[in-house]
Amino acid sequence: MNRVVVGFDFSSGSAYAVDLAIDIANRWQSDIRLVYVKEKKEDEGPIRAEIERRNAGVAHLLKGIKLEYVLREGNPADELTRQAKEDDAALLVVGTHGMSGMKKSLLGRNSYKTIEQSPVPVLIVREDFNFNKQLETIVVPLDSSDDTRQKAAQAALFAKTFGATIHLLGLYTSSVSDVRRIINNYVNFVERYLDKAEIPYVTKYIEVEKNVTTSTLDYANAVKADLITIMTEQESTLTSLFLGTYAQQMINESTIPVLTVRPTRVLADTANY
Repeated sequence: MNRVVVGFDFSSGSAYAVDLAIDIANRWQSDIRLVYVKEKKEDEGPIRAEIERRNAGVAHLLKGIKLEYVLREGNPADELTRQAKEDDAALLVVGTHGMSGMKKSLLGRNSYKTIEQSPVPVLIVREDFNFNKQLETIVVPLDSSDDTRQKAAQAALFAKTFGATIHLLGLYTSSVSDVRRIINNYVNFVERYLDKAEIPYVTKYIEVEKNVTTSTLDYANAVKADLITIMTEQESTLTSLFLGTYAQQMINESTIPVLTVRPTRVLADTANY
């Protein structure tokens, strides 16, 4: 697997991101690139010394992989996504505070922009998640948008990596029969993909009463999910337009790690299923 890139800013959220990145990278046998985006006037010496001290403290957790770091200067979202592209990364991991701390964290303020710009999947980790629990349950919400199935490949990769079960969540956002049939077809499509990949899954259909974010989180919390996989773009409804984009709502409200996948024109990994 290609390198795992992690955004770091000395916040507790980004420290959790490093811990989770190490776990993932060990399983993938991928090296880790830690990225600190500094301001122009910041002295590099103390930054490097503290990062090296922290890296030494987790060196015993590395299983045949390397943990390296780089200092960049500029806008955090721009620099993180540039580094991910330069490294041809498999994953970009970003930690953020809870709602009260997002305004104080450079990475927190730039999470949305990072997701929008990233050429690779982005894993957003909140500091208030219970990291003592194994990653066992992955929720994959599916709506009527054209790109919704594209998250299946990344969800399957994480399920294989951790031996997790995927929960396919069909989101009925309309009473129109044609829309509901599209959702059914997309769920069936992903079921066939998971069957061929021999990944265990559970399928559930629910009526969306408020918006897709609330419905997804209610279900994810009920099944004690460890990861939610979403697209950076999702089906738009009247309620979601008033409340903000789906990805932004999910990042704001979810205490569960969120894996975001950017849509592409071709279902490269799922086209044959």
